[in-house]
Amino acid sequence: MTTPKIYAAAIVALSLGLTGCASETASSPDASNSDQSIVLYSGRSEALIAPLIEIFTQETGIQVSVRYGESSEMAATILEEGSNTKADVFLSQDAGALGAVSQEATTYPLPSDVLDLVPDQYRAQDGSWVGVSGRARVLTYNPEMVTDLPQSVFDLTDPGWKGRIAIAPTNASFQSFITGMRVSEGDEKTAEFLSAMKENAVLYEKNGQILDAVESGEVAAGLLNHYYWFEKAAEIGADAMKSKMSWFTDGDSGNLVNVAGVSLLSENPSALVFAKWLLGETAQTYFLETTYEYSLTSDISPDASLPKLSEIRSPEIDLSELSTLDQTLQLLTEAGLI
Repeated sequence: MTTPKIYAAAIVALSLGLTGCASETASSPDASNSDQSIVLYSGRSEALIAPLIEIFTQETGIQVSVRYGESSEMAATILEEGSNTKADVFLSQDAGALGAVSQEATTYPLPSDVLDLVPDQYRAQDGSWVGVSGRARVLTYNPEMVTDLPQSVFDLTDPGWKGRIAIAPTNASFQSFITGMRVSEGDEKTAEFLSAMKENAVLYEKNGQILDAVESGEVAAGLLNHYYWFEKAAEIGADAMKSKMSWFTDGDSGNLVNVAGVSLLSENPSALVFAKWLLGETAQTYFLETTYEYSLTSDISPDASLPKLSEIRSPEIDLSELSTLDQTLQLLTEAGLI
């Protein structure tokens, strides 16, 4: 079990590769004084979430006071604050931070009419959190440089990939992917994979940098989340994109589907309204059309070129187990990747 102390230590390690202290933004003057208001701790960026919160307030009249930071940082803050936390809702970028909070903090189970809006694998078994949007891990590649696609992410350990595959080991999405690998394949096999990546991979800080490197031919391929491709395509035009995306064979660790999600930290009725609203048509359309993420309430892909979420055969794991970040950081450190 991830204790507050251990999880806080993980944040210190993350700070070696990530930047940013928490910032506080209120979408209304002193929202805490309103009868209809919530305090939100958001592990998703202000640029992404602020427009969505504005729409929420317009539609419901509920004011939202927001504290922003990395998901792992926000989780550690909630655990440190304990019963004194000011947060009514925790919005996390990944399931691991939600799992850590549900293990150690007081959360209030979501009702079945909210939980049942999404498939079982994208919500906590105990109802302590629910996913609101999904993102798939993919291999992005330059077809001029890769003609024989790997069938498994473990194929990338072959010496033939030396200097040709890109990863971002300090990035939270990569670390969640490695945690998923640990859960499904065990620490020993994961350590072997990371050792091979130390030899083969070209290291970057961000997923966007990986995609740029694949586009320019600096590397042949890279591991990232699917939506980065669409963000780039929106910037330069899909016809100008040189890279393509590929998935591995069914059940492969490289096919992890992770979720952004919410947990309730108080019995404030408006907090439940917010959680349910995120699974409604307005927010789900926002995720599909603005952030190019998967909706979890309908089997619609963000783009016709992508498989539907039901068609992606991800490893069968309990996403709450992605909370064991400290063990992942240890393996990454031992491999010399962070």
